[in-house]
Amino acid sequence: MSVADLPDPTLAPGARHPRETRVLVGQTRAEEDFLDAFNMGRLHHGWLLTGARGVGKATLAWRIARFLLTRPDDSGPSLFGEPDLPRSLDPDPDHPALARITAGSEPGIFTLKRGPNEKETALSQDIRVDQVRKLKSFLHLSATEGGRRVVIVDAADELNVQAANALLKLLEEPPPRVTFLLIAHQPARLLPTIRSRCRELRLGTLAPEQMEAALAAAEDEGEPPELDHHALAALSGGSVGAAIRLINLEGMTRYANLIKLMATLPQLDRLGAIALAEGCAGKANEPRLELTLGLLELFLARLARTGVAGAPAPQAAPGEADLLTRLSPDERAAMKWATLHQTLGARARHGRAVNLDPASLVMDIVLEITAAAS
Repeated sequence: MSVADLPDPTLAPGARHPRETRVLVGQTRAEEDFLDAFNMGRLHHGWLLTGARGVGKATLAWRIARFLLTRPDDSGPSLFGEPDLPRSLDPDPDHPALARITAGSEPGIFTLKRGPNEKETALSQDIRVDQVRKLKSFLHLSATEGGRRVVIVDAADELNVQAANALLKLLEEPPPRVTFLLIAHQPARLLPTIRSRCRELRLGTLAPEQMEAALAAAEDEGEPPELDHHALAALSGGSVGAAIRLINLEGMTRYANLIKLMATLPQLDRLGAIALAEGCAGKANEPRLELTLGLLELFLARLARTGVAGAPAPQAAPGEADLLTRLSPDERAAMKWATLHQTLGARARHGRAVNLDPASLVMDIVLEITAAAS
């Protein structure tokens, strides 16, 4: 595989690239906070966009980039002598920069992201310092052209130590007319000094009624499937990115099948469990393995919450509410399932790290759940 064939680490499979997504759903507060700062002349040079993975942080970053690069350098007074202040982050639809941004050829934007590994055979697991050196070259060369420039870091919590320190130096002494937009799924992983030099824009998860509109804006072209958006919002945690992954991997159906399997507890349907485990075996089924492990963790988490707060509404699959209530009727049961959630989650991550046989890993987790239900 050549470097040109490597996947874009900032692009969710089955979704439009964030630079092509013009509508951001459910994040009005974050948009207003940025716009207020801009209109008050307090545009900070560094912004930290935080929130759960897939809620629209990259879409907001590109929306801000389009806004900044299509605004006049200095907004002059209107005919009535008042400042010409924008009321939204919608860009000028006739500005020539929009087509360049959509095509990925706008010289005023740099995306700092994971690049190829040392052998150039796959993506690196983190953002390395050589990528920050490319950013420095961009800032040096683009400075001669003047105008605003935007740097999008996607994602900042993927920076390794050397890259983080190199970026910190740029944030400490920011070049003129440059706005840094740092996307962070886990901001606690960032250097405290990086966080302290940025203003935070926090994005929330989406409600079920917002999920349909957000999916329509984010999904790649094609006929949208018929979905229960309430159940989808429950399984995805209000994350559009997670919802798209569930759709692409038939996650809703797989969770429903998992509920049917768990409904046989404490007398486990062993043939069904074996089919579930063997369906995750092999290199080609790695996405299914990751999804299955995630759904098992989600099932345990929903069990733990049920013992404290009752069955979640709406249920994410037929029969789920009755099953959760039967297995987790009180706080004592909730504590048991919460402990198992932590234990098995750590075991799954360790098993993936040491390349444990996928079928054995899934079967082991199912048998542990079975033992706890007895």
